Amino acid sequence: MKVAYLGPRGTFSEEAATRFFPKNTELFPKKSIYEAIEAVSIDDVDKCIVPIENSIAGTIDMSIDGLMMFNLSINADVIFPVSLNLIGLKGSEISDITEVISITPALDQCRNYIRRHEFLSQHVDSTANAAKVIMEQGNKSRAAIASEWVAGLYGLQIIEKDIQDSEHNHTRFIVLSKNHRIKKIQDKTMILVTPSTEYVGMLSSILNVFSGLGINLTWIESKPTRKKLGTYRFFIEAEMGYDEERAQKVKIILETFGHKVDFLGSYKTTILK
Repeated sequence: MKVAYLGPRGTFSEEAATRFFPKNTELFPKKSIYEAIEAVSIDDVDKCIVPIENSIAGTIDMSIDGLMMFNLSINADVIFPVSLNLIGLKGSEISDITEVISITPALDQCRNYIRRHEFLSQHVDSTANAAKVIMEQGNKSRAAIASEWVAGLYGLQIIEKDIQDSEHNHTRFIVLSKNHRIKKIQDKTMILVTPSTEYVGMLSSILNVFSGLGINLTWIESKPTRKKLGTYRFFIEAEMGYDEERAQKVKIILETFGHKVDFLGSYKTTILK
């Protein structure tokens, strides 16, 4: 099996892919989330794994946009615990550090730590590239904010562990493929609701369908329809299987209201330790 992920080597995406998929899986790093999703669409790979949400930084918009652009199905939901570390050259101490570099979300997730130590900060395009820069420059006054995984990859040392502002830092990944066959007995289902018209209480009426059927919602995200300012479509994740009678009732009722309903996948959640 071939799987694309957001590269380069050493990213959290690679670590999540390595830990989730079987050992004989071939992994292919891509330059962007868009390219990882597109690789599935054009049959370069069988699946991709992309981040969709972080417990601190919020929704990953590029993954949501990819779901709207390509006709793919969500096959799995993977919760990955994110541990951010201060990593530098071997022999470096925290008193040596004056500047940290990392990807913008990682810097945001360590904002209080950076302020407390009065570090300068610089953003790069990935935590893996941040570590690579530290290795190549050989400057003890600079450190990267990245994973223990990438520290080992580039021969760097961990100066301080778990420097993120919140100990409950998790990133949620989704696995996408062209396989629209849905296995029975799944934990969650994601649907995309595109309202037919705008009216007062429209979103409330959509959500009331789920509450009326006793269905718990685990995630909701709005995205512009790109047709008219102020009009939106809604990604809704619910605790129900696609094959449940309740799921079919949701579809029938929403379509009766004139809304377009697309099922994006039904899947189980895997929590990586």
